[in-house]
Amino acid sequence: MGDFYNYLSTNYEQIINLLGQHIYLSIISVLVAVIIGIPLGILISRQPKLSKPIIGTTNVIQAIPSLALLGFLIPFIGIGSAPAIVMVVLYSLLPIVKNTYTGLTNIDPDILEAAKGIGLTKSQTMKKVQLPLAFPMIMAGIRISAVTAVGLMTIAAFVGAGGLGYLVFSGVQTVDNYMILAGAIPACILALLIDFVVGKLETKFSYSTKRKSASKSSVKVKRIVIAIASIIIVAAGALTVYSKANAADKIVVGSKNYSEQLILGNMLADIIESKTDIEVERKMNLGGSQVAFSAIKNGDVDMYVEYTGTGLVNILNQSPQSDPDEVYDYVKKEFKEQFAIDMLKPLGFNNTYALAVRPDTAEQFNLNTISDLAKVSEDMVMGPTIEFPNREDGLIGLAKTYNLNFKDVKAIDGGLRYTALDNHKSDVIDAFSTDGLIEEFGLKVLEDDKNFFPPYYAVPIVKEETLKEHPELEETLNLLAGILTDDKMRKLNYKVDSLKESPAQVAKEFLKEEGLIK
Repeated sequence: MGDFYNYLSTNYEQIINLLGQHIYLSIISVLVAVIIGIPLGILISRQPKLSKPIIGTTNVIQAIPSLALLGFLIPFIGIGSAPAIVMVVLYSLLPIVKNTYTGLTNIDPDILEAAKGIGLTKSQTMKKVQLPLAFPMIMAGIRISAVTAVGLMTIAAFVGAGGLGYLVFSGVQTVDNYMILAGAIPACILALLIDFVVGKLETKFSYSTKRKSASKSSVKVKRIVIAIASIIIVAAGALTVYSKANAADKIVVGSKNYSEQLILGNMLADIIESKTDIEVERKMNLGGSQVAFSAIKNGDVDMYVEYTGTGLVNILNQSPQSDPDEVYDYVKKEFKEQFAIDMLKPLGFNNTYALAVRPDTAEQFNLNTISDLAKVSEDMVMGPTIEFPNREDGLIGLAKTYNLNFKDVKAIDGGLRYTALDNHKSDVIDAFSTDGLIEEFGLKVLEDDKNFFPPYYAVPIVKEETLKEHPELEETLNLLAGILTDDKMRKLNYKVDSLKESPAQVAKEFLKEEGLIK
Protein backbone atom coordinates (compact mmCIF):
# COMPACT_ATOMS: atom_id res chain seq x y z
CA MET A 1 0.00 0.00 0.00
CA GLY A 2 2.90 2.30 0.82
CA ASP A 3 4.43 1.75 -2.64
CA PHE A 4 1.13 2.59 -4.28
CA TYR A 5 0.90 5.79 -2.23
CA ASN A 6 4.45 6.69 -3.31
CA TYR A 7 3.46 6.15 -6.94
CA LEU A 8 0.43 8.43 -6.53
CA SER A 9 2.44 11.17 -4.81
CA THR A 10 5.09 11.06 -7.53
CA ASN A 11 2.67 11.05 -10.47
CA TYR A 12 -0.32 12.96 -9.10
CA GLU A 13 -0.02 15.78 -11.67
CA GLN A 14 -0.24 13.33 -14.57
CA ILE A 15 -3.15 11.48 -12.93
CA ILE A 16 -5.09 14.73 -12.35
CA ASN A 17 -4.46 15.84 -15.92
CA LEU A 18 -5.66 12.51 -17.34
CA LEU A 19 -8.67 12.53 -14.99
CA GLY A 20 -9.62 15.97 -16.34
CA GLN A 21 -9.39 14.68 -19.91
CA HIS A 22 -11.52 11.67 -18.96
CA ILE A 23 -14.24 13.80 -17.36
CA TYR A 24 -14.31 16.18 -20.34
CA LEU A 25 -14.56 13.38 -22.92
CA SER A 26 -17.19 11.47 -20.94
CA ILE A 27 -19.47 14.46 -20.32
CA ILE A 28 -19.30 15.62 -23.93
CA SER A 29 -20.14 12.11 -25.14
CA VAL A 30 -23.14 11.74 -22.83
CA LEU A 31 -24.49 15.20 -23.69
CA VAL A 32 -24.25 14.48 -27.41
CA ALA A 33 -25.92 11.09 -26.88
CA VAL A 34 -28.77 12.76 -24.95
CA ILE A 35 -29.21 15.44 -27.61
CA ILE A 36 -29.51 12.74 -30.29
CA GLY A 37 -31.14 9.93 -28.30
CA ILE A 38 -34.13 11.64 -26.66
CA PRO A 39 -35.46 13.20 -29.91
CA LEU A 40 -35.02 9.81 -31.60
CA GLY A 41 -37.00 8.15 -28.81
CA ILE A 42 -39.76 10.76 -29.16
CA LEU A 43 -39.78 10.31 -32.94
CA ILE A 44 -40.25 6.54 -32.84
CA SER A 45 -42.93 6.85 -30.16
CA ARG A 46 -44.90 8.96 -32.62
CA GLN A 47 -43.94 6.90 -35.67
CA PRO A 48 -44.10 3.24 -34.48
CA LYS A 49 -43.04 1.96 -37.92
CA LEU A 50 -39.60 3.48 -37.33
CA SER A 51 -39.12 1.89 -33.91
CA LYS A 52 -37.89 -1.52 -35.09
CA PRO A 53 -35.25 -0.28 -37.58
CA ILE A 54 -33.93 2.46 -35.25
CA ILE A 55 -33.81 0.35 -32.08
CA GLY A 56 -32.47 -2.56 -34.16
CA THR A 57 -29.66 -0.38 -35.49
CA THR A 58 -28.68 0.78 -32.00
CA ASN A 59 -28.73 -2.86 -30.87
CA VAL A 60 -26.37 -3.84 -33.70
CA ILE A 61 -24.00 -0.98 -32.81
CA GLN A 62 -24.01 -2.11 -29.19
CA ALA A 63 -22.99 -5.60 -30.29
CA ILE A 64 -19.90 -4.40 -32.22
CA PRO A 65 -16.70 -4.73 -30.14
CA SER A 66 -15.48 -1.28 -29.11
CA LEU A 67 -11.97 -1.72 -30.52
CA ALA A 68 -13.42 -2.92 -33.83
CA LEU A 69 -15.63 0.16 -33.99
CA LEU A 70 -12.65 2.40 -33.25
CA GLY A 71 -10.63 0.66 -35.96
CA PHE A 72 -13.45 1.32 -38.42
CA LEU A 73 -13.69 5.01 -37.45
CA ILE A 74 -9.96 5.84 -37.64
CA PRO A 75 -9.70 5.93 -41.49
CA PHE A 76 -12.67 8.31 -41.64
CA ILE A 77 -12.13 10.71 -38.74
CA GLY A 78 -8.54 10.05 -37.71
CA ILE A 79 -7.24 9.71 -34.16
CA GLY A 80 -7.62 11.77 -31.01
CA SER A 81 -10.80 12.72 -29.16
CA ALA A 82 -13.13 12.67 -32.20
CA PRO A 83 -13.28 8.86 -32.80
CA ALA A 84 -13.39 8.21 -29.04
CA ILE A 85 -16.37 10.54 -28.59
CA VAL A 86 -18.17 9.14 -31.64
CA MET A 87 -17.66 5.58 -30.37
CA VAL A 88 -19.01 6.35 -26.90
CA VAL A 89 -21.97 8.31 -28.33
CA LEU A 90 -22.92 5.36 -30.55
CA TYR A 91 -22.71 2.94 -27.61
CA SER A 92 -24.71 5.31 -25.38
CA LEU A 93 -27.65 5.68 -27.76
CA LEU A 94 -29.35 2.32 -27.09
CA PRO A 95 -30.38 2.82 -23.44
CA ILE A 96 -31.42 6.45 -24.03
CA VAL A 97 -33.46 5.76 -27.19
CA LYS A 98 -35.01 2.57 -25.85
CA ASN A 99 -35.90 3.99 -22.41
CA THR A 100 -37.36 7.16 -23.94
CA TYR A 101 -39.48 5.09 -26.32
CA THR A 102 -40.56 2.65 -23.59
CA GLY A 103 -41.40 5.44 -21.13
CA LEU A 104 -43.51 7.33 -23.65
CA THR A 105 -45.38 4.31 -25.03
CA ASN A 106 -46.27 2.78 -21.65
CA ILE A 107 -48.28 5.72 -20.29
CA ASP A 108 -51.87 4.86 -19.34
CA PRO A 109 -54.06 5.54 -22.43
CA ASP A 110 -56.75 7.02 -20.17
CA ILE A 111 -54.35 9.80 -19.15
CA LEU A 112 -53.63 10.62 -22.79
CA GLU A 113 -57.34 10.57 -23.58
CA ALA A 114 -58.00 12.96 -20.70
CA ALA A 115 -55.30 15.33 -22.02
CA LYS A 116 -56.92 15.25 -25.42
CA GLY A 117 -60.31 15.85 -23.81
CA ILE A 118 -59.22 19.11 -22.16
CA GLY A 119 -57.99 20.41 -25.51
CA LEU A 120 -54.23 19.85 -25.37
CA THR A 121 -52.48 19.55 -28.72
CA LYS A 122 -50.07 16.68 -29.45
CA SER A 123 -47.04 18.83 -28.70
CA GLN A 124 -48.64 20.16 -25.50
CA THR A 125 -49.51 16.61 -24.42
CA MET A 126 -45.92 15.54 -25.06
CA LYS A 127 -44.49 18.48 -23.11
CA LYS A 128 -46.95 18.64 -20.21
CA VAL A 129 -47.99 15.01 -19.78
CA GLN A 130 -45.91 12.36 -21.56
CA LEU A 131 -42.37 13.64 -20.92
CA PRO A 132 -42.96 14.35 -17.19
CA LEU A 133 -44.46 10.89 -16.69
CA ALA A 134 -41.73 9.17 -18.75
CA PHE A 135 -38.99 11.19 -17.06
CA PRO A 136 -37.86 8.50 -14.54
CA MET A 137 -37.51 5.92 -17.32
CA ILE A 138 -35.60 8.39 -19.53
CA MET A 139 -33.24 9.31 -16.69
CA ALA A 140 -32.62 5.62 -15.99
CA GLY A 141 -31.38 5.28 -19.60
CA ILE A 142 -29.17 8.35 -19.21
CA ARG A 143 -27.69 6.96 -15.98
CA ILE A 144 -26.81 3.69 -17.70
CA SER A 145 -25.24 5.59 -20.61
CA ALA A 146 -23.27 7.91 -18.32
CA VAL A 147 -21.74 5.09 -16.28
CA THR A 148 -21.01 3.08 -19.43
CA ALA A 149 -19.37 6.13 -21.04
CA VAL A 150 -16.83 6.46 -18.22
CA GLY A 151 -15.79 2.83 -18.62
CA LEU A 152 -15.69 2.91 -22.41
CA MET A 153 -13.70 6.13 -22.47
CA THR A 154 -10.69 4.26 -21.07
CA ILE A 155 -10.27 2.93 -24.62
CA ALA A 156 -9.78 6.53 -25.81
CA ALA A 157 -6.07 6.15 -25.02
CA PHE A 158 -5.88 3.54 -27.79
CA VAL A 159 -6.33 6.33 -30.36
CA GLY A 160 -4.38 9.07 -28.61
CA ALA A 161 -7.31 10.84 -26.95
CA GLY A 162 -5.83 10.62 -23.45
CA GLY A 163 -7.89 9.94 -20.37
CA LEU A 164 -7.32 7.44 -17.56
CA GLY A 165 -7.04 4.60 -20.07
CA TYR A 166 -3.52 5.85 -20.83
CA LEU A 167 -2.42 4.66 -17.37
CA VAL A 168 -4.29 1.37 -17.73
CA PHE A 169 -2.81 0.59 -21.17
CA SER A 170 0.69 1.65 -20.09
CA GLY A 171 0.43 -0.40 -16.92
CA VAL A 172 -0.60 -3.50 -18.85
CA GLN A 173 2.28 -3.04 -21.29
CA THR A 174 4.87 -2.67 -18.53
CA VAL A 175 3.27 -5.09 -16.04
CA ASP A 176 2.95 -2.21 -13.56
CA ASN A 177 0.01 -2.88 -11.23
CA TYR A 178 0.32 0.50 -9.53
CA MET A 179 -0.09 2.27 -12.86
CA ILE A 180 -3.11 0.11 -13.72
CA LEU A 181 -4.70 0.91 -10.33
CA ALA A 182 -3.92 4.62 -10.74
CA GLY A 183 -6.06 4.59 -13.87
CA ALA A 184 -8.73 2.09 -12.84
CA ILE A 185 -9.57 3.41 -9.35
CA PRO A 186 -10.27 7.05 -10.41
CA ALA A 187 -12.32 5.73 -13.36
CA CYS A 188 -14.40 3.61 -10.97
CA ILE A 189 -14.90 6.52 -8.55
CA LEU A 190 -15.81 8.80 -11.47
CA ALA A 191 -18.44 6.33 -12.69
CA LEU A 192 -20.01 6.17 -9.21
CA LEU A 193 -19.90 9.95 -8.88
CA ILE A 194 -21.59 10.51 -12.24
CA ASP A 195 -24.25 7.95 -11.34
CA PHE A 196 -24.85 9.83 -8.07
CA VAL A 197 -25.08 13.24 -9.80
CA VAL A 198 -27.47 11.98 -12.49
CA GLY A 199 -29.55 10.31 -9.76
CA LYS A 200 -29.79 13.63 -7.90
CA LEU A 201 -30.86 15.37 -11.11
CA GLU A 202 -33.48 12.69 -11.65
CA THR A 203 -34.90 13.30 -8.17
CA LYS A 204 -34.74 17.08 -8.59
CA PHE A 205 -36.67 17.12 -11.84
CA SER A 206 -39.03 14.20 -11.23
CA TYR A 207 -42.76 14.78 -11.56
CA SER A 208 -43.44 14.15 -7.87
CA THR A 209 -40.71 16.58 -6.78
CA LYS A 210 -41.94 19.27 -9.10
CA ARG A 211 -45.42 19.06 -7.60
CA LYS A 212 -43.96 19.77 -4.18
CA SER A 213 -41.61 22.58 -5.17
CA ALA A 214 -42.30 26.10 -6.30
CA SER A 215 -42.30 26.58 -10.03
CA LYS A 216 -39.79 29.47 -9.87
CA SER A 217 -37.24 27.31 -8.11
CA SER A 218 -37.68 24.55 -10.68
CA VAL A 219 -37.27 26.96 -13.57
CA LYS A 220 -34.15 28.41 -11.97
CA VAL A 221 -32.54 24.98 -11.61
CA LYS A 222 -33.46 24.15 -15.20
CA ARG A 223 -31.79 27.29 -16.42
CA ILE A 224 -28.65 26.52 -14.44
CA VAL A 225 -28.44 23.01 -15.92
CA ILE A 226 -29.06 24.33 -19.44
CA ALA A 227 -26.42 27.02 -18.91
CA ILE A 228 -23.83 24.48 -17.70
CA ALA A 229 -24.57 22.16 -20.64
CA SER A 230 -24.30 25.09 -23.06
CA ILE A 231 -20.97 26.18 -21.58
CA ILE A 232 -19.56 22.65 -21.93
CA ILE A 233 -20.73 22.34 -25.54
CA VAL A 234 -19.42 25.81 -26.47
CA ALA A 235 -16.11 25.05 -24.74
CA ALA A 236 -15.83 21.79 -26.67
CA GLY A 237 -16.46 23.57 -29.95
CA ALA A 238 -14.02 26.33 -29.12
CA LEU A 239 -11.36 23.81 -28.15
CA THR A 240 -11.83 21.93 -31.43
CA VAL A 241 -11.58 25.14 -33.48
CA TYR A 242 -8.56 26.27 -31.47
CA SER A 243 -6.83 22.91 -31.93
CA LYS A 244 -7.37 23.00 -35.70
CA ALA A 245 -6.27 26.62 -35.94
CA ASN A 246 -3.03 25.84 -34.13
CA ALA A 247 -2.34 22.53 -35.89
CA ALA A 248 -0.24 24.26 -38.55
CA ASP A 249 1.96 25.94 -35.91
CA LYS A 250 3.28 22.71 -34.45
CA ILE A 251 4.24 19.20 -35.38
CA VAL A 252 2.82 16.06 -33.80
CA VAL A 253 5.06 13.17 -32.77
CA GLY A 254 3.36 9.81 -32.27
CA SER A 255 4.26 6.33 -31.07
CA LYS A 256 2.76 2.87 -30.79
CA ASN A 257 1.57 1.47 -27.48
CA TYR A 258 4.56 -0.19 -25.83
CA SER A 259 7.62 0.88 -23.87
CA GLU A 260 10.18 0.96 -26.68
CA GLN A 261 7.93 3.05 -28.88
CA LEU A 262 7.17 5.48 -26.05
CA ILE A 263 10.90 5.92 -25.44
CA LEU A 264 11.64 6.49 -29.13
CA GLY A 265 8.71 8.86 -29.60
CA ASN A 266 9.94 10.98 -26.71
CA MET A 267 13.46 10.96 -28.17
CA LEU A 268 12.16 12.43 -31.44
CA ALA A 269 10.20 15.09 -29.57
CA ASP A 270 13.08 15.97 -27.22
CA ILE A 271 15.69 16.44 -29.91
CA ILE A 272 13.34 18.57 -32.03
CA GLU A 273 12.54 20.78 -29.04
CA SER A 274 16.24 21.05 -28.17
CA LYS A 275 17.63 21.77 -31.65
CA THR A 276 14.82 23.81 -33.27
CA ASP A 277 12.18 26.42 -32.40
CA ILE A 278 9.35 24.15 -33.55
CA GLU A 279 6.54 23.48 -31.08
CA VAL A 280 5.96 19.76 -30.53
CA GLU A 281 2.80 17.92 -29.48
CA ARG A 282 3.18 14.33 -28.27
CA LYS A 283 0.51 11.77 -29.15
CA MET A 284 1.89 8.59 -27.67
CA ASN A 285 0.37 5.16 -27.05
CA LEU A 286 -1.60 5.05 -30.32
CA GLY A 287 -2.16 1.30 -30.46
CA GLY A 288 -0.68 -1.10 -33.01
CA SER A 289 1.01 -0.63 -36.37
CA GLN A 290 -2.15 -0.04 -38.38
CA VAL A 291 -3.43 2.65 -36.00
CA ALA A 292 -0.10 4.50 -36.00
CA PHE A 293 0.32 4.28 -39.77
CA SER A 294 -3.28 5.39 -40.37
CA ALA A 295 -2.56 8.38 -38.14
CA ILE A 296 0.43 9.53 -40.21
CA LYS A 297 -1.39 8.88 -43.50
CA ASN A 298 -4.37 10.94 -42.34
CA GLY A 299 -2.19 13.77 -41.07
CA ASP A 300 -3.06 13.26 -37.39
CA VAL A 301 0.63 12.82 -36.60
CA ASP A 302 3.66 14.09 -38.53
CA MET A 303 6.13 11.39 -37.56
CA TYR A 304 6.81 8.29 -35.52
CA VAL A 305 9.36 5.46 -35.47
CA GLU A 306 8.50 2.47 -37.65
CA TYR A 307 10.37 -0.78 -38.29
CA THR A 308 11.59 -1.80 -41.74
CA GLY A 309 10.19 -5.34 -41.46
CA THR A 310 6.78 -4.04 -40.38
CA GLY A 311 6.78 -1.63 -43.30
CA LEU A 312 7.67 -4.38 -45.75
CA VAL A 313 5.28 -7.12 -44.61
CA ASN A 314 2.54 -5.56 -42.52
CA ILE A 315 2.04 -2.28 -44.40
CA LEU A 316 3.22 -2.98 -47.96
CA ASN A 317 2.03 -6.62 -47.85
CA GLN A 318 5.25 -8.05 -49.29
CA SER A 319 6.89 -11.38 -48.50
CA PRO A 320 9.61 -11.34 -45.82
CA GLN A 321 13.17 -10.69 -47.01
CA SER A 322 16.38 -11.18 -45.06
CA ASP A 323 18.72 -8.53 -46.54
CA PRO A 324 18.43 -5.41 -44.33
CA ASP A 325 19.68 -2.96 -47.00
CA GLU A 326 17.29 -4.27 -49.64
CA VAL A 327 14.37 -4.09 -47.20
CA TYR A 328 15.26 -0.52 -46.17
CA ASP A 329 15.67 0.70 -49.77
CA TYR A 330 12.42 -0.92 -50.92
CA VAL A 331 10.31 0.36 -48.02
CA LYS A 332 11.83 3.86 -48.29
CA LYS A 333 11.00 4.02 -52.01
CA GLU A 334 7.43 2.68 -51.67
CA PHE A 335 6.54 4.84 -48.67
CA LYS A 336 7.57 7.94 -50.59
CA GLU A 337 5.79 7.00 -53.82
CA GLN A 338 2.59 5.55 -52.33
CA PHE A 339 2.08 7.65 -49.20
CA ALA A 340 4.29 10.77 -49.52
CA ILE A 341 6.13 9.66 -46.37
CA ASP A 342 9.90 10.01 -46.05
CA MET A 343 12.00 7.44 -44.26
CA LEU A 344 15.09 8.84 -42.53
CA LYS A 345 18.28 7.10 -41.42
CA PRO A 346 17.97 4.01 -39.14
CA LEU A 347 18.48 4.51 -35.41
CA GLY A 348 20.87 1.55 -35.33
CA PHE A 349 19.18 -1.40 -33.61
CA ASN A 350 17.26 -4.34 -35.07
CA ASN A 351 14.20 -5.17 -32.97
CA THR A 352 13.27 -8.37 -34.73
CA TYR A 353 10.78 -10.95 -33.56
CA ALA A 354 11.95 -13.86 -31.43
CA LEU A 355 10.37 -16.83 -29.67
CA ALA A 356 11.05 -17.15 -25.94
CA VAL A 357 10.45 -19.90 -23.39
CA ARG A 358 11.03 -20.36 -19.66
CA PRO A 359 14.46 -21.78 -18.71
CA ASP A 360 12.84 -24.92 -17.24
CA THR A 361 11.00 -25.54 -20.52
CA ALA A 362 14.21 -25.09 -22.52
CA GLU A 363 16.04 -27.52 -20.23
CA GLN A 364 13.24 -30.11 -20.19
CA PHE A 365 12.97 -30.30 -23.99
CA ASN A 366 16.56 -29.28 -24.83
CA LEU A 367 15.40 -26.21 -26.78
CA ASN A 368 17.98 -23.98 -28.43
CA THR A 369 16.45 -23.23 -31.82
CA ILE A 370 12.98 -22.82 -33.30
CA SER A 371 13.59 -26.09 -35.17
CA ASP A 372 13.98 -27.78 -31.77
CA LEU A 373 10.67 -26.24 -30.71
CA ALA A 374 8.92 -27.55 -33.83
CA LYS A 375 9.56 -31.13 -32.71
CA VAL A 376 7.54 -30.67 -29.50
CA SER A 377 5.22 -27.78 -30.42
CA GLU A 378 2.11 -29.99 -30.51
CA ASP A 379 2.38 -30.36 -26.73
CA MET A 380 2.76 -26.63 -26.05
CA VAL A 381 0.50 -23.59 -25.67
CA MET A 382 1.59 -20.36 -27.33
CA GLY A 383 0.61 -17.01 -25.77
CA PRO A 384 1.56 -14.40 -28.39
CA THR A 385 0.61 -10.74 -28.82
CA ILE A 386 -2.70 -10.16 -30.57
CA GLU A 387 -1.01 -9.09 -33.84
CA PHE A 388 1.45 -11.99 -34.11
CA PRO A 389 -0.90 -14.88 -35.11
CA ASN A 390 -2.37 -12.78 -37.95
CA ARG A 391 0.85 -11.61 -39.61
CA GLU A 392 2.68 -13.21 -42.52
CA ASP A 393 5.92 -12.24 -40.79
CA GLY A 394 4.48 -13.72 -37.61
CA LEU A 395 2.92 -17.07 -36.81
CA ILE A 396 1.34 -17.61 -40.26
CA GLY A 397 4.66 -17.65 -42.10
CA LEU A 398 6.65 -19.03 -39.17
CA ALA A 399 4.40 -22.09 -38.86
CA LYS A 400 4.86 -22.86 -42.57
CA THR A 401 8.63 -22.41 -42.46
CA TYR A 402 9.23 -24.54 -39.34
CA ASN A 403 6.15 -26.79 -39.48
CA LEU A 404 4.98 -25.54 -36.10
CA ASN A 405 1.69 -26.94 -34.80
CA PHE A 406 0.91 -25.68 -31.30
CA LYS A 407 -1.59 -27.40 -29.03
CA ASP A 408 -3.34 -24.05 -28.58
CA VAL A 409 -2.73 -20.38 -29.33
CA LYS A 410 -4.04 -17.91 -26.72
CA ALA A 411 -3.29 -14.33 -27.76
CA ILE A 412 -2.56 -11.93 -24.87
CA ASP A 413 -1.40 -8.41 -25.61
CA GLY A 414 1.39 -6.44 -24.04
CA GLY A 415 3.38 -7.37 -20.97
CA LEU A 416 0.62 -9.72 -19.82
CA ARG A 417 2.00 -12.43 -22.10
CA TYR A 418 5.18 -12.48 -19.99
CA THR A 419 3.12 -12.84 -16.81
CA ALA A 420 1.11 -15.69 -18.36
CA LEU A 421 4.31 -17.46 -19.42
CA ASP A 422 5.87 -17.02 -15.99
CA ASN A 423 2.72 -18.43 -14.35
CA HIS A 424 2.79 -21.51 -16.63
CA LYS A 425 -0.42 -20.47 -18.43
CA SER A 426 1.51 -20.69 -21.70
CA ASP A 427 4.77 -22.28 -22.80
CA VAL A 428 5.99 -20.06 -25.66
CA ILE A 429 5.61 -16.36 -26.44
CA ASP A 430 6.66 -14.04 -29.21
CA ALA A 431 9.10 -11.42 -27.97
CA PHE A 432 11.11 -8.60 -29.45
CA SER A 433 14.85 -8.92 -29.36
CA THR A 434 15.18 -5.66 -27.41
CA ASP A 435 12.46 -6.39 -24.81
CA GLY A 436 13.57 -5.48 -21.30
CA LEU A 437 11.14 -8.05 -19.89
CA ILE A 438 13.20 -10.88 -21.40
CA GLU A 439 15.92 -10.01 -18.92
CA GLU A 440 13.53 -9.45 -16.01
CA PHE A 441 11.85 -12.85 -16.42
CA GLY A 442 15.12 -14.61 -17.30
CA LEU A 443 13.76 -16.18 -20.50
CA LYS A 444 15.57 -18.31 -23.07
CA VAL A 445 15.40 -16.80 -26.60
CA LEU A 446 15.40 -19.45 -29.32
CA GLU A 447 17.64 -19.05 -32.34
CA ASP A 448 15.87 -18.38 -35.65
CA ASP A 449 18.01 -21.03 -37.36
CA LYS A 450 16.20 -20.75 -40.72
CA ASN A 451 16.44 -16.93 -40.73
CA PHE A 452 12.68 -16.52 -41.15
CA PHE A 453 12.17 -13.18 -39.41
CA PRO A 454 12.99 -10.17 -41.59
CA PRO A 455 15.12 -7.29 -40.26
CA TYR A 456 13.23 -4.79 -38.12
CA TYR A 457 15.53 -1.78 -38.02
CA ALA A 458 13.93 1.20 -36.25
CA VAL A 459 13.59 4.23 -38.56
CA PRO A 460 11.88 7.60 -38.11
CA ILE A 461 9.23 8.18 -40.78
CA VAL A 462 7.99 11.72 -41.49
CA LYS A 463 5.32 13.18 -43.72
CA GLU A 464 6.90 14.64 -46.85
CA GLU A 465 4.78 17.77 -46.44
CA THR A 466 6.13 18.28 -42.91
CA LEU A 467 9.74 18.11 -44.12
CA LYS A 468 8.99 20.68 -46.82
CA GLU A 469 7.53 23.06 -44.25
CA HIS A 470 10.38 22.43 -41.79
CA PRO A 471 13.45 21.32 -43.81
CA GLU A 472 15.65 21.56 -40.70
CA LEU A 473 13.88 18.52 -39.28
CA GLU A 474 15.72 16.00 -41.47
CA GLU A 475 19.17 17.06 -40.27
CA THR A 476 17.94 17.27 -36.68
CA LEU A 477 16.34 13.81 -36.61
CA ASN A 478 19.30 12.22 -38.41
CA LEU A 479 21.43 13.15 -35.38
CA LEU A 480 19.81 10.04 -33.87
CA ALA A 481 21.08 7.80 -36.71
CA GLY A 482 23.06 4.82 -35.45
CA ILE A 483 23.11 5.87 -31.77
CA LEU A 484 21.19 2.81 -30.50
CA THR A 485 22.52 -0.75 -30.49
CA ASP A 486 20.36 -3.76 -29.61
CA ASP A 487 21.98 -3.86 -26.19
CA LYS A 488 21.45 -0.15 -25.50
CA MET A 489 17.79 -0.35 -26.49
CA ARG A 490 17.26 -3.43 -24.34
CA LYS A 491 18.71 -1.60 -21.33
CA LEU A 492 16.47 1.42 -21.93
CA ASN A 493 13.43 -0.85 -22.16
CA TYR A 494 14.53 -2.58 -18.97
CA LYS A 495 14.52 0.75 -17.13
CA VAL A 496 10.89 1.31 -18.12
CA ASP A 497 9.56 -2.26 -17.90
CA SER A 498 11.40 -3.45 -14.80
CA LEU A 499 12.65 -0.38 -12.92
CA LYS A 500 9.37 1.48 -13.61
CA GLU A 501 11.02 4.68 -14.83
CA SER A 502 8.93 6.85 -17.14
CA PRO A 503 9.64 6.54 -20.90
CA ALA A 504 9.98 10.33 -21.17
CA GLN A 505 12.59 10.41 -18.40
CA VAL A 506 14.54 7.47 -19.84
CA ALA A 507 14.58 9.08 -23.31
CA LYS A 508 15.77 12.45 -22.04
CA GLU A 509 18.51 10.99 -19.84
CA PHE A 510 19.85 8.87 -22.71
CA LEU A 511 20.03 11.85 -25.08
CA LYS A 512 21.88 13.84 -22.43
CA GLU A 513 24.35 10.98 -21.91
CA GLU A 514 24.96 10.88 -25.66
CA GLY A 515 25.58 14.64 -25.69
CA LEU A 516 22.69 15.33 -28.06
CA ILE A 517 20.71 17.60 -25.74
CA LYS A 518 21.61 19.64 -22.66
